[in-house]
Amino acid sequence: MWSGPRNLSTAMMYAFGNRADCAIWDEPFYAPYLAATAADHPLRAEIIAAHETDPVVVARRCLDTIPAQKPHFYMKHMPHHMIAGFPLDWATECVNVHLIRHPARVIASYGAKMDHMTLEDIGYPQQAALYDRLGGVVIDSADIRADPEGMLRKLCAAIDLDFDPAMLHWPAGPRAEDGIWASHWYNAVHQSTGFAGAEGDFPELAGDAAQLCRDAMPFYEKLAAVKV
Repeated sequence: MWSGPRNLSTAMMYAFGNRADCAIWDEPFYAPYLAATAADHPLRAEIIAAHETDPVVVARRCLDTIPAQKPHFYMKHMPHHMIAGFPLDWATECVNVHLIRHPARVIASYGAKMDHMTLEDIGYPQQAALYDRLGGVVIDSADIRADPEGMLRKLCAAIDLDFDPAMLHWPAGPRAEDGIWASHWYNAVHQSTGFAGAEGDFPELAGDAAQLCRDAMPFYEKLAAVKV
């Protein structure tokens, strides 16, 4: 599952993690990305210390034995973590799903957690490039929030996986599979037990944020045109 930040991605990981037949992995390339760049992220030092930083080792584990010998392995990936030189061939052996969200909502949410952002930080160009390379299924977070069961049924059908009603609800609180960054980013999802309802009006953006939204829109619209 490829998704930019602030995009229902953790809730989707919890939904799949609540299936008895599915193991999950939270952003395996985050530590390698931080170790290889100067990106100034919350808990940077702790993330690098706690998680594997070698992208080659991480890529190998993506195709290794599935944890707990589950039949399926759900990996939550962020496109902007896959910087030049990181292995990507492993992804051709996977079913690739691209989770998208309108840029205005991503920018407003990301801006509440980070003081500065660029187009590359929110991953729209990288996600479009990954879709061009890997293909796969596109699904919009707004559609999932508006009709969780209907859209998860569509997604499961598209990836040839039986729908499981357990995906619609999960226990409140953190999961053992959460990355160490959860303490900064996951407060809302830790309080949830299922998908929130439909989102309201789009946030009003001004200045640099509004320009960033305009820059991201062509990439979003390209993927939205082929969503399920």
